Amino acid sequence: MIPLDTWIERLNQVGYVADERVAATCHLMETLKRPLLVEGPAGVGKTLLAKALAQSMGRPLVRLQCYEGLDQTKALYDWNYPKQFLAARVAGEGAAVESLYTRDFLLERPLLTALRLKPAPVLLIDEVERADEEFEALLLELLGEFQITIPELGTIVADEPPWVVLTSNRTRDLSDALRRRCLYLWLDYPSPERELAIIHREVPSLSLEVAASIVGAVRRLRGWNLIKPPGIAESLDWARVLAACEAAPITEDVLRWTLTCVLKTQDDWARVEAEGLRALWTS
Repeated sequence: MIPLDTWIERLNQVGYVADERVAATCHLMETLKRPLLVEGPAGVGKTLLAKALAQSMGRPLVRLQCYEGLDQTKALYDWNYPKQFLAARVAGEGAAVESLYTRDFLLERPLLTALRLKPAPVLLIDEVERADEEFEALLLELLGEFQITIPELGTIVADEPPWVVLTSNRTRDLSDALRRRCLYLWLDYPSPERELAIIHREVPSLSLEVAASIVGAVRRLRGWNLIKPPGIAESLDWARVLAACEAAPITEDVLRWTLTCVLKTQDDWARVEAEGLRALWTS
């Protein structure tokens, strides 16, 4: 029997409202010692899941934020060339080249750090699709064997495999080789009940009536084909702002002023104005 309740409770204690599918996936990560690829729309809690995993287990979090042009020297390791140059000058012409490629001159980057840390951390490789396909190839040895090969030093193997979480907003396809090495979890926008529970947990001062209206409004926005549909983060920002002014009636002006937390492009604003603010909000 998979201990779903245990994982749900552990994550809930650190502020992550997990469902049974998330709990089962965490159990599989623990049992199989496999990396996890989490995909889904922006703002549904993919990054937060990795942070909650680390916090719930009392493990450090090592984060690598991906971007176009990310390469080995920023993600895995690099050599301290100024230090090597000075060491070579001090040693003189007779210095062996091999003596300059030891761990004394090695600069650890996040992926190598994650292999060497004890206790094993949670390694978050965030928005992996933003990096180039060549970078994916650099990840395969780490994801498949929890090791990194450095030509000058040999292979560095983790004593205890890190918990690896990769996130993707699916702005491009990831390679089959990367996917084969990972467990997979699709995180969609939460159900109304779960989103209401998240808002109530994070903004307990907000009345359930207003919280329910926020949930209904963001669900309508997600169905309106916006360029940037609101995620959970936007729902929470809106809830915090409305909690601060809840004593005042929620008029169209209040909605217009506070929707700056939710709408992120002019085209989306125009769409909402065309539909009508009152069509968005029901209390």
